[in-house]
Formats: sequence, C-alpha cells, structure tokens
Amino acid sequence: MSPRRPPTPGAPVRGSASGRPVMALLDLLGRRWALRVIWELRDAPLTFRVLQERCAGMSSSVLSQRLQELREAGVVVPADDGYELTGEGRELLALLEPLHGWAERWAGRGKGSGRSAAARSRAAGSRARR
Repeated sequence: MSPRRPPTPGAPVRGSASGRPVMALLDLLGRRWALRVIWELRDAPLTFRVLQERCAGMSSSVLSQRLQELREAGVVVPADDGYELTGEGRELLALLEPLHGWAERWAGRGKGSGRSAAARSRAAGSRARR
C-alpha cells in the first residue's frame, strides 16, 4: 500500500474537493494518531522510541508516516533529542486546548447519576414541555 499524500491547502483532500485550508487541516488532524503525536510532544521533545511507547499500539511505520506528514505541514521538526513542535505546532496545540477542557466537562457529566447524556437530555426536554 502506498502512503497517502499529505493534505495540502488549495488541493482536494479526503471528504472535500474545495481546497479550503480548514479542510486540509481537518484531514491532517483526522489521520490515525496525528493528534496524539501532537499531544505527546506538548511538553518537550521526544525520541522516536519514546513517542512510540507513549502511543502504545502505534506501529513504527505509522509513526514514521505521521511524523513525515506533520513535518511537511510545518507542525513538527526533528530536534537534537528527537522531535518537537514548531512555533506553528505550539499555536495549533494552544487552539486545541479548549477541546481538552470541554472533554473533561463532558466526561464529568452525569457521573454517579447512572443515566446517559441522551437520557438526561430527553428528561430535560420532557420537563421543559410540561
């Protein structure tokens, strides 16, 4: 299987022929392990081996491909002690940080209530109609 071409703004990407930059970014970040690689590099550079260990279950070929794509996108660069985020990569990480807060709130919803979010939503809707 040949590696996929990295997404490029201005060119068609998975799920969109528009060439819009946001669609290229969503394609890049939607690739298996891409967000995890960015997340693991948030604090300090990591070697290939440590990065692979932190992303348990990722093959070396997939990690190599993701690092290549993220390098071509200007998000990651090789460093003396492994790989690190570029300034652009750090900016992207900062833009993703609100998702972390949202996910924490999402995980905490309904803890201990024993009901799913859908069940709570249905119950709130029926109360509103009363």
